[in-house]
Parts: sequence; structure tokens; C-alpha cells
Amino acid sequence: MAGRDIIRQRLADEVGTIVKDAAQRIALLYPSPYHVGMSSLGFQTIYREINGRPGWSAERAFLPDDVDAQRNAGAPLCSYESQRPVSDFPLLAFSVAYEIELAGVIQLLELSGVPVLAEDRDGRHPLVLAGGPLTNSNPLPLAPFADAILMGEADETIHRALDLLAEAESREDALALLAAEIDSCYVPSLHGETLPSLGQCEDARLPAWSAIRTPHTELSDMFLIETERGCSRGCKYCVMRRSTNGGMRIVPMERILELVPQDAPKVGLVGAAVSDHPKVVELVEQLSAGGRRVSLSSLRPDRLKAPFVAALRKAGGRVLTTALDASSQRLRDTIDRRAREDQLLRVAQLAREHRFAHLKLYMMVGLPDETDADIDELVRFGTELSRIVPVALGIAPFVAKRNTPLDGAPFAGLKTVEARLSRLRRGLRGRVDIRATSSRWAWVEYELAQGGAAAGLAVLDAVRAGGRFADYRRAFEATPAERRRRTLRVVA
Repeated sequence: MAGRDIIRQRLADEVGTIVKDAAQRIALLYPSPYHVGMSSLGFQTIYREINGRPGWSAERAFLPDDVDAQRNAGAPLCSYESQRPVSDFPLLAFSVAYEIELAGVIQLLELSGVPVLAEDRDGRHPLVLAGGPLTNSNPLPLAPFADAILMGEADETIHRALDLLAEAESREDALALLAAEIDSCYVPSLHGETLPSLGQCEDARLPAWSAIRTPHTELSDMFLIETERGCSRGCKYCVMRRSTNGGMRIVPMERILELVPQDAPKVGLVGAAVSDHPKVVELVEQLSAGGRRVSLSSLRPDRLKAPFVAALRKAGGRVLTTALDASSQRLRDTIDRRAREDQLLRVAQLAREHRFAHLKLYMMVGLPDETDADIDELVRFGTELSRIVPVALGIAPFVAKRNTPLDGAPFAGLKTVEARLSRLRRGLRGRVDIRATSSRWAWVEYELAQGGAAAGLAVLDAVRAGGRFADYRRAFEATPAERRRRTLRVVA
């Protein structure tokens, strides 16, 4: 099926698409394919916020499913709503979730025919604005490609930015206004590598919720809505720890229920600590009472008591998912993640009692000070859990992030991570299903999470060389570490 045919089919299957003709038009770009972008609550929220403004419209564009095919066809990258070339829009707004998506930013700009580097653009080209979850940690590798970056929460600042852009008489004027008038707007050409503070919206603007439901995502036909924003817990590896406006901000249950469409068959409750909502059990029960399936983005083992697990099963849950975080209790204590073995054993018992297909546990390997003894403890505990209920481990190599207490912690190394995973697989073979993300791409993520603008330029070299891991390794090795990793400075 041709690209435009795919777009038309996806649009026909959507519920809630906003088609609007307005004087001021924005292309809202997501640097991953459609099925990923449409699962992003932040992306959907900004789409809804812009289209809710009189005189403004936002049209979506995504990284093509097959970038090479799009490039070889020579067809311009077009928006979904009107199928206009993205290069025709005066403003391109990117939502970037995590470091690896920087390659998608570069590819989208290339496919649009827009100069990739901000320094090569002038008044003839669209202005490139960026934001998204990445800005909560380290947006510096994005700096060579964006004219301006809205840091932190953009629910409010996007409106202020659009007001200023409408006033501006030139590109230079627009960037000067953004830098002067929005405390959380980072303009690399003016700020260098000094970052402003993170934006924080007023609590009255909460929650975020999705504008569109579509079957063409992993969260098929699901309506997404926040239950809380931020987190009151202090996990040392997490960017959202004790975050923004004094910690976790709770959305009243009544407000959540009021916003859920009557015809939504599935509801996704989203947040960094959904299970910490004081009325989460009642909320799940009320949503499922109408026949809806309910999914939650984050479950803490200390919150998974019998009534909660029963509500999740009644709401259509088949897999009970929570966090193990580290391979041993010693490491969990070190990172201030206080999940205990007795809690996880109780969760396994509840999963069996309520007939969940299996218990899925997310965790990291390669944490600072991890040893083979920690892995052996996980082998022992995983075996114990597997005697109660089928167990699956979802494992990611640890990547230190800026704005966390573990900022600057070294990457464990490819050989070390692979050796730990091999030891774990041998110890749990035939008892626990183990699925691990790539240690190679985790290393790339680490270089970007800890890097500066030079690390972003290395990604440009890697993408243009083919985008394989070997291309990234060569690009990073060609850029001295002292240039890749600059001291992060923040203006409070």
C-alpha cells in the first residue's frame, strides 16, 4: 500500500481526528512511526491544545514505517490531516520522548527538505520548535537541530509560545521573544549549553488526555488519561522522582470519569505512579463496571493488595505487571526502590489466585556496584516466584540520566551487561522467560543521556552513514569524550 493510501486508511479508522482550517498552521511531528506516536499522551495533548486555540491548527506527521522507501520514492513528507508537504508549514513542532528518537528528528527534517542544522536555516525555512519528555533530563544533543526547545511541561507554555510567534516580525525576533518571555524556553543560539528551568503548568490544567483513538497502535482503540502527574517517591535513577510542583499531583477521580468518552471500549490510566492514586481501586472498578477494559502504566508492588488485583482482573487484565527494578534487595535499597521480596511473593500469590496468565517484572542490570552475587540472588528469587506463577522478566541495561542522583554513573559496559544476562539466562533457563533490550542501543542512549550538542552531531554523522550500531560507535569514537559530555549548567 502506498504512503498516501496508508494515511487515508489510518485516518478513516480514527475516532476524534481534528480537521481544521486556520490562518496559523503547525506541523506537529513525532520522530517514530505512527503506531508509537499515537500511543504518546503528550503528543496527543499538544495536538488537542493547539487545535483548541482560535485561529490555529495542528496537523500530524510521523516517521514513515519504511524511511528508505520514502526517501527512494522522492515523495515529500506530508501531514496526515491535509496531506500538505511538511515544508509548507511555517512552524514544525517536535515531541521527543527519549534519546534514541533523535535519529528520527534528523530523518524527518531530511525527508521534509528542511535543513537539518538550525544554523543552516533562515527566514525562508520553517522555525523548528521541540519539546517532550526528553527535556526533563537532557535536551542538549537536540540543540543543533532545534531553533527553540520548551523545557518540561508544555501544556501552558505552548500557548505562550504561539502568542509570541504570532507577534514576531522575523525569525530572529521570534527567538529573542521566546528566550526573553518564557523562563522555560531554551534557545540554543542564544543560551549556548546553559539550560533554563523546567516548565510547570498549573494544577488546574490537569489532566492530560488523548484526542484520538485508533486501532493502529499497540494500545489499540484506547483512550489515555492522566491520573496524576509527577511522583512523590525518591527512586535515584528516575527523572520523575519527587517531581514538579512539590511532587505528585493527584487528579480527582470524578474529573477522570467525567472526561472518559462513553463509547471508549478501553481506558489507559497514565502516569509515573498510577497505583499511588488514593482512589485507584475504586476508579478501576467504576470504569470496568461499564464493560470497559482498563490498563495502568505503572504498578508498585506495595500497592498491589487483594482488592486492587481483583479489580485489575475484572477490568480485563491478563498479565499482572510490576517492577522488580534491581537484581537484589541490596541494590534496590541502594537506589531507594523499596520493593521487598515478601511484597513480590504476595503479588505472585495474588496473580495465581486471580488467574492471571503470568507475572511480569521489569528490572535493570548494570547498576553501579552490581556483582555476580546480585545476579545469583535474582536466580534464587526468580526460581522461587516461578514455583507460584509463570514469571517473565523484562530487562533493560541501566542508563544514568541527568537530573537524577545517579547522574554521571558510568555505563556498565557491553561485555559486562551481556555477561550478566548470560549468567541470568543460564540460572533461570526453563523456569523464567527473559526478554532484554539491546545493550548496544542502551550504550548509545547513555552517550546521548550524558552528552552535549557534540553528541547530537555525532548522531547526525551516524544516521547519514546508515544508522547501524557500528555507525554510531564510529561517530562517537571520532568525537572526543570531553566534547561529547559537556558540563550541564542550569539557570534556576
